[in-house]
Amino acid sequence: MALIVHLKTVSELRGRADRIAKVTFRGQSFYSRVLENCEDVADFDETFRWPVASSIDRNEVLEIQIFNYSKVFSNKLIGTFRMVLQKVVEENRVEVSDTLIDDNNAIIKTSLSMEVRYQAADGTVGPWDDGDFLGDESLQEEEKDSQETDGLLPGSRPSTRTPGEKSFRSKGKEKTKGGRDGEHKAGRSVFSAMKLGKTRSHKEEPQRQDEPAVLEMEDLDHLAIRLGDGLDPDSVSLASVTALTSNVSNKRSKPDIKMEPSAGRPMDYQVSITVIEARQLVGLNMDPVVCVEVGDDKKYTSMKESTNCPYYNEYFVFDFHVSPDVMFDKIIKISVIHSKNLLRSGTLVGSFKMDVGTVYSQPEHQFHHKWAILSDPDDISAGLKGYVKCDVAVVGKGDNIKTPHKANETDEDDIEGNLLLPEGVPPERQWARFYVKIYRAEGLPRMNTSLMANVKKAFIGENKDLVDPYVQVFFAGQKGKTSVQKSSYEPLWNEQVVFTDLFPPLCKRMKVQIRDSDKVNDVAIGTHFIDLRKISNDGDKGFLPTLGPAWVNMYGSTRNYTLLDEHQDLNEGLGEGVSFRARLMLGLAVEILDTSNPELTSSTEVQVEQATPVSESCTGRMEEFFLFGAFLEASMIDRKNGDKPVTFEVTIGNYGNEVDGTSRPQRPRPRKEPGDEEEVDLIQNSSDDEGDEAGDLASVSSTPPMRPQITDRNYFHLPYLERKPCIYIKSWWPDQRRRLYNANIMDHIADKLEEGLNDVQEMIKTEKSYPERRLRGVLEELSCGCHRFLSLSDKDQGHSSRTRLDRERLKSCMRELESMGQQAKSLRAQVKRHTVRDKLRLCQNFLQKLRFLADEPQHSIPDVFIWMMSNNKRIAYARVPSKDLLFSIVEEELGKDCAKVKTLFLKLPGKRGFGSAGWTVQAKLELYLWLGLSKQRKDFLCGLPCGFEEVKAAQGLGLHSFPPISLVYTKKQTFQLRAHMYQARSLFAADSTGLSDPFARVFFINQSQCTEVLNETLCPTWDQMLVFDNLELYGEAHELRDDPPIIVIEIYDQDSMGKADFMGRTFAKPLVKMADEAYCPPRFPPQLEYYQIYRGNATAGDLLAAFELLQIGPSGKADLPPINGPVDMDRGPIMPVPVGIRPVLSKYRVEVLFWGLRDLKRVNLAQVDRPRVDIECAGKGVQSSLIHNYKKNPNFNTLVKWFEVDLPENELLHPPLNIRVVDCRAFGRYTLVGSHAVSSLRRFIYRPPDRSAANWNTTGEVVVSMEPEVPVKKLETLVKLDATSDAVVKVDVAEDEKERKKKKKKGPSEEAEEEEPDESMLDWWSKYFASIDTMKEQLRQHETSGIDLEEKEEMDSTEGLKGPVKNKEKSRAAKEEKKKKNQNPGPGQGSEAPEKKKAKIDELKVYPKELESEFDNFEDWLHTFNLLRGKTGDDEDGSTEEERIVGRFKGSLCVYKVPLPEDVSREAGYDPTYGMFQGIPSNDPINVLVRIYVVRATDLHPADINGKADPYIAIKLGKTDIRDKENYISKQLNPVFGKSFDIEASFPMESMLTVAVYDWDLVGTDDLIGETKIDLENRFYSKHRATCGIAQTYSIHGYNIWRDPMKPSQILTRLCKEGKVDGPHFGPHGRVKVANRVFTGPSEIEDENGQRKPTDEHVALSALRHWEDIPRVGCRLVPEHVETRPLLNPDKPGIEQGRLELWVDMFPMDMPAPGTPLDISPRKPKKYELRVIVWNTDEVVLEDDDFFTGEKSSDIFVRGWLKGQQEDKQDTDVHYHSLTGEGNFNWRYLFPFDYLAAEEKIVMSKKESMFSWDETEYKIPARLTLQIWDADHFSADDFLGAIELDLNRFPRGAKTAKQCTMEMATGEVDVPLVSIFKQKRVKGWWPLLARNENDEFELTGKVEAELHLLTAEEAEKNPVGLARNEPDPLEKPNRPDTSFIWFLNPLKSARYFLWHTYRWLLLKLLLLLLLLLLLALFLYSLPGYLAKKILGA
Repeated sequence: MALIVHLKTVSELRGRADRIAKVTFRGQSFYSRVLENCEDVADFDETFRWPVASSIDRNEVLEIQIFNYSKVFSNKLIGTFRMVLQKVVEENRVEVSDTLIDDNNAIIKTSLSMEVRYQAADGTVGPWDDGDFLGDESLQEEEKDSQETDGLLPGSRPSTRTPGEKSFRSKGKEKTKGGRDGEHKAGRSVFSAMKLGKTRSHKEEPQRQDEPAVLEMEDLDHLAIRLGDGLDPDSVSLASVTALTSNVSNKRSKPDIKMEPSAGRPMDYQVSITVIEARQLVGLNMDPVVCVEVGDDKKYTSMKESTNCPYYNEYFVFDFHVSPDVMFDKIIKISVIHSKNLLRSGTLVGSFKMDVGTVYSQPEHQFHHKWAILSDPDDISAGLKGYVKCDVAVVGKGDNIKTPHKANETDEDDIEGNLLLPEGVPPERQWARFYVKIYRAEGLPRMNTSLMANVKKAFIGENKDLVDPYVQVFFAGQKGKTSVQKSSYEPLWNEQVVFTDLFPPLCKRMKVQIRDSDKVNDVAIGTHFIDLRKISNDGDKGFLPTLGPAWVNMYGSTRNYTLLDEHQDLNEGLGEGVSFRARLMLGLAVEILDTSNPELTSSTEVQVEQATPVSESCTGRMEEFFLFGAFLEASMIDRKNGDKPVTFEVTIGNYGNEVDGTSRPQRPRPRKEPGDEEEVDLIQNSSDDEGDEAGDLASVSSTPPMRPQITDRNYFHLPYLERKPCIYIKSWWPDQRRRLYNANIMDHIADKLEEGLNDVQEMIKTEKSYPERRLRGVLEELSCGCHRFLSLSDKDQGHSSRTRLDRERLKSCMRELESMGQQAKSLRAQVKRHTVRDKLRLCQNFLQKLRFLADEPQHSIPDVFIWMMSNNKRIAYARVPSKDLLFSIVEEELGKDCAKVKTLFLKLPGKRGFGSAGWTVQAKLELYLWLGLSKQRKDFLCGLPCGFEEVKAAQGLGLHSFPPISLVYTKKQTFQLRAHMYQARSLFAADSTGLSDPFARVFFINQSQCTEVLNETLCPTWDQMLVFDNLELYGEAHELRDDPPIIVIEIYDQDSMGKADFMGRTFAKPLVKMADEAYCPPRFPPQLEYYQIYRGNATAGDLLAAFELLQIGPSGKADLPPINGPVDMDRGPIMPVPVGIRPVLSKYRVEVLFWGLRDLKRVNLAQVDRPRVDIECAGKGVQSSLIHNYKKNPNFNTLVKWFEVDLPENELLHPPLNIRVVDCRAFGRYTLVGSHAVSSLRRFIYRPPDRSAANWNTTGEVVVSMEPEVPVKKLETLVKLDATSDAVVKVDVAEDEKERKKKKKKGPSEEAEEEEPDESMLDWWSKYFASIDTMKEQLRQHETSGIDLEEKEEMDSTEGLKGPVKNKEKSRAAKEEKKKKNQNPGPGQGSEAPEKKKAKIDELKVYPKELESEFDNFEDWLHTFNLLRGKTGDDEDGSTEEERIVGRFKGSLCVYKVPLPEDVSREAGYDPTYGMFQGIPSNDPINVLVRIYVVRATDLHPADINGKADPYIAIKLGKTDIRDKENYISKQLNPVFGKSFDIEASFPMESMLTVAVYDWDLVGTDDLIGETKIDLENRFYSKHRATCGIAQTYSIHGYNIWRDPMKPSQILTRLCKEGKVDGPHFGPHGRVKVANRVFTGPSEIEDENGQRKPTDEHVALSALRHWEDIPRVGCRLVPEHVETRPLLNPDKPGIEQGRLELWVDMFPMDMPAPGTPLDISPRKPKKYELRVIVWNTDEVVLEDDDFFTGEKSSDIFVRGWLKGQQEDKQDTDVHYHSLTGEGNFNWRYLFPFDYLAAEEKIVMSKKESMFSWDETEYKIPARLTLQIWDADHFSADDFLGAIELDLNRFPRGAKTAKQCTMEMATGEVDVPLVSIFKQKRVKGWWPLLARNENDEFELTGKVEAELHLLTAEEAEKNPVGLARNEPDPLEKPNRPDTSFIWFLNPLKSARYFLWHTYRWLLLKLLLLLLLLLLLALFLYSLPGYLAKKILGA
């Protein structure tokens, strides 16, 4: 789709001038070329084309403006033509001739003729037309040509073109802007034709709602006229973030404001891993241990004996202090080892690996309760080896991890659904081989000293390369290395390193390092990381990781060889490399293994083998590239380098590196093939004016040395003046520009998107109107950009050197961008006013994705380095990615800094640049760079500011494309810069007082000026204008107007001694006024804007300033606007900011509430005794009264004071308010204690309440009913309580009534499956666990519903707040309403919403975080301001704000315009002394009883070597210090404390409560694990009534007894009285009326004895629970709750050390005393006895072969145990020689155990080892294990099979052995599950299973057993004997006679075994023996007889 405009001619022009046309459509403007000296007819004949993404609407407008062009001044508009495109849309082709109109919409004579064509996407509009293609042909041809110059001959081309299709290039040459006309033509190719305007949104532009409205500066004047009314300056002033980014024209690229390298700096990390249990471990009867490894640290769990599913629940913590890169590459390995002990290491069962980065990139940086799949690395053909359930979390400093709440894990774990794998990784991972192919390397640096080499050379005469390289590859914790190539700068390896690992791997990066082999120190030369996510795609059309063969560039330290390289870390890949080291050609392929294949070697050892070499050309054809640079300015050179001449060197790869590059060039010129020599010549000679200059263009890579001149005390500059030195370098690289082009297109899209999003955020932040329009425009831009990518990126597909990755990446990028374009389009339709924030977040995801896609993993051209050299030493550098400089004739592919002037700040290399050293600029360069193919070189000067002449080297004279060695500017303009420095805020504290003495230094070109120094402030208001005179800028005026140089502003802290400290830096662009422009709106005077100040990478405040650059015309300074305004005489010759620019002020009154000071630390070792608070804002202020004795009473006696001050009308410009605390010492001395700056007064501005709002309307009544309704389902409180409606809202029913209803309903027939909990059974813990379940349920629903509360909150809070005291109430009430809708169905918190048939237990609210974070820190009227002192820490000191806090000021502010509306003072009971702070309590000391309930701690950080801790509680409040040391809990990281502590305290002296958890140690001091601090005072005085939580129901006995000494009715009466609310009026039938709300509810209560009495308490409580609905004073009251507080340890700032669950009640001592504390002591486990009778077994597998007969038989016995390990195992006797697998036992086991019903765990205590001091308590699941064994006499018994029964839910046994199947145990069939705790007695058959060789379960026997559970008391009354003993003995089993022992009774056994079975065989054998005997006798006697016969004896 495209709109094409062919502008033909403009006629009837007046006068003679240069003409230029500007054509605008949808905010994108094109300029025509300039027609010089043209008279009445301008013959433009140019075509403009807009690709459009969305169909053109018939109301859209095309605008053409014709200007008189001027080189010096701005262009003068002749006339405008606007055309509505209705006809074009209908007819697709329209020819137009029409007249223009001038500024005043009057028609003028001038007319124009043009043709407009529209090509719709679907071809709906008209047929195609031949002419449509002609215009573009030249373009296509042009592109083709530029890529394959060898083809067409440029010399012959112009003649073949028809005049109608003038090529872009020839256009460029028709008119050269500036410069010598004849010889030098500054080719302005495509850019002049498509000079894009920058888009800015504009809010008052009705006709273009969604388009990215274009506002170029020169348009604004016309726009203002067009819109008729004056422009709102806000909409024009570039918002602060974008002040820099908005280049109006294209000559400059934006500088990078963040200076310091963030990578490579070490940080604190903590990896915490909990191993919970393992399941399905492969192997028989094993003793498993889990080993957890992170990096090189190993830790082991304890060993569990003889089980395949051990339960550990052990917690391990690993602490690291390394840089993020190193951290995230560490491997976490979890392996299970079988039978490890001191003597042997055990055998590995299976292991699981994952890198830390994968965990860190998970939501919340953790995996919680997930199953890791174990596999055996040595046997990859085997399947999985089991599962380990664990939690893995990685915390960096400042991350807070939300641990999902731990409660009883009842849900049977669905292993497959909770695998420890990131999203999107398939559960079945396959083995794969990763082949890393290492081909060759080039350009290696010298790594040995040359001394030895010279000696060798002298003796042997050989000259060797001084490096012995080899390559080492690290992946997934393994490493492989290639062979060493001795002495070679260009080694050839052709080897591959093969890793075998599971695919997809859970390790993101592969590290490839070239190292130098050396006997002494083996060091890295360079490192490259391969990010597997970038070289693969896991989508359904994705591809396996693949790479290359491609070159990757390695960067590191500088190339000169030193023995100890200070930057060696850079070569290891840490931090940003400062120099090119080498490039390596490598490839990567992945092959998924077919593990069933028998030939497969199953080891995962790393192998190194030969790889097939690849041809040289596979990485692309070698091309000659040309890099050109011009240094336009070098300033801000650090004064340390100011005394020696300075030179700048530019390098690309090793080219240009004259100091320490290698001795020979990396690559020769590309060899010419014999055939194409003539052709090449021909090309060279036929080109118009370039002689044969190939041979003699030597590179010039550094500027001539020049001595710096002084700018000011800190900085020097190089006096280039009009002579700008140039450099140029020829280099040869494989031509892989396509990769860079595609990355550039995506980068362009991303940059535009980022800038747009910044704008939108800024608009939201500064509350400008219509951010949604801007966002729609941004999305439109994004979808256009994505479509443009699709059309551009798919070029030169046939390129032979494209690797598979190139093809696959292109496909996936195209898919991604296509879908992104569509998403953006659909999003655009959904952007509405209230969804802006939401959609903004989605757009941020687009941005991340684009940045990820744009990062090209296969490098081509190395980055460009610019080094500042002084005295032949390298001082500082800057690095520019080569893709940003790459030239292309397609504009979107152009690098963002190519042919632009870029401002570079040079920084120190490596570690020297860390910290404060890295913040000072070493030098600031204005540098123009161009990089492209040599043959495209003719445009290399096209982006320079015009008006120069070239100075060429001698051999280049007369050659057009020979690069100049310097440029001489002939045009210069004179300017005056006015810097209006108004104020700064939130600066960095640079002095030990916690304040600074700031001044600002402004740099522009080579001048600098300072503002005055303001002492002791972080928010200076300088109000000063700095004037820079006689600034000479080189270049043409109109370019300077669009693109002035940037201004650098640095903020310093003045020190009396030594040099000033650097506090931050920001940049600005001045607003430029040319001499011929009027100084009038809308552009002038400029608006003040906020500029973000950076210090290193951290933000360090904002600067409010404006800058204007005024051209001094021919008549001198007389034309400039006068510098009026008084010169402030008190301050010396300082000019204030002039009137039009400084903000408009009006009178405000600031009222201050002084409450008190807390926790003041010592100042200079002296204690603070008589403090005072000074408040200052904009030069005015007020002092508090003096506190006479801080120790006795730290509160002020005068509460409210006020002062009047002039503040800007615009709230965003309000100056900060400073709070300072001073200590008044003797003799009138004052010491500053600490200070606090309130940077924004907005939250303290009084806004009168909106009396029309719903809850102000006090007419009518609203009834809130609490009556029980049938059915007992809870109705959700979804009715919005409007004051005018008569809504009746059902809320919860009183509990006892409901109970009775249920009991009535339950007939005898109903099956009592879930029985009601007995009231006496319930305790506080039942309530607690029920509440936790509710909370988890809510969180789950919350995740699924995904309703974004913030959205709604923002909507609510815009409704207008009501005064400082009440201001949060209203919006909070509304929020609450919402929260109720979202989270809990009514106050019952969903515990018995209809789907859950649980019995009703009263609940409390469990907050998963601190209570104050839920209630806005309880700052509803009393705010806490932290007082700071001391310097702000730099990152490396690791000092946080916490350490600078020296105390806290409590008070509040209220700001309002002076004539206050009268109605405020008219309110009843208005006390003028309190001003706006009406109704606040007195601040006299008050005594309070504080009761702290500590429930439990979770996930404590281990404190002992064994990985455990022995925690106990310590509580400190004022002077009270309680250490509950004797009740420590041994070896427990999740201790349940269940204790309450009472402390009497007096506020305000003792108001900070510290609850700490310590680790008990037998010897030495106890260690602090972590502590949490609670400010009790804010809670006590808060309107939310946080003294004692309001329970859900009112009861006077039982577990839910009312805790507060005041009953609900009393509380209600008091609240009404304090809030001056009418009520409460209690009526009959349980009604109460408060204001206009009526609450109803039950009116009776039952006491312990079941007597009913009337009461008002239920309805009063209902009113309290809905207090937020009361008009005007309503706010949410704190419910009965448990809060979860993170424990922190000052030694490990910012990293959570565990969590503590607790709550605090407070009771004033002057009120009735509260009752006894609640009993929350931990439940004692109940003692039970489990009796298991093993009756029989059947179908047991037969293991033994009979000694004589080979018959299969088994000697069966059954083993059983209940507690975790086998120490209490019990065995039956042996049933010998079972031939059928049947066994009879009649054997009884007895298992006594302690059981916690609530947690379903058995509690056991035992000593961990013989050395343990005391017993450790374990909680283990209640599982009974039964195993069958085959007894052997001489060898170990054989394990046959087992079953594990979870006593809470196990399959009901089968009635007979036949019905008992294997599926019962594997859960494949639905068997009713029973619980022994409910059934008490169960008998039946259960299957016993074991795993066969293939790891599959098989049935190995069945056992008939009977389980009988008794409590300890019942067991005592009814004792039984163990085995078959008394009492109640079991009868002896009736075993068949075969079960005997053969060696005791051999005859019997012989008879049984042999006779019984083999009698016939035995008889036959007997006969045979007799026959043989006969035969033998016969043969024996035969000889004798024969002899007798013969002799005839």
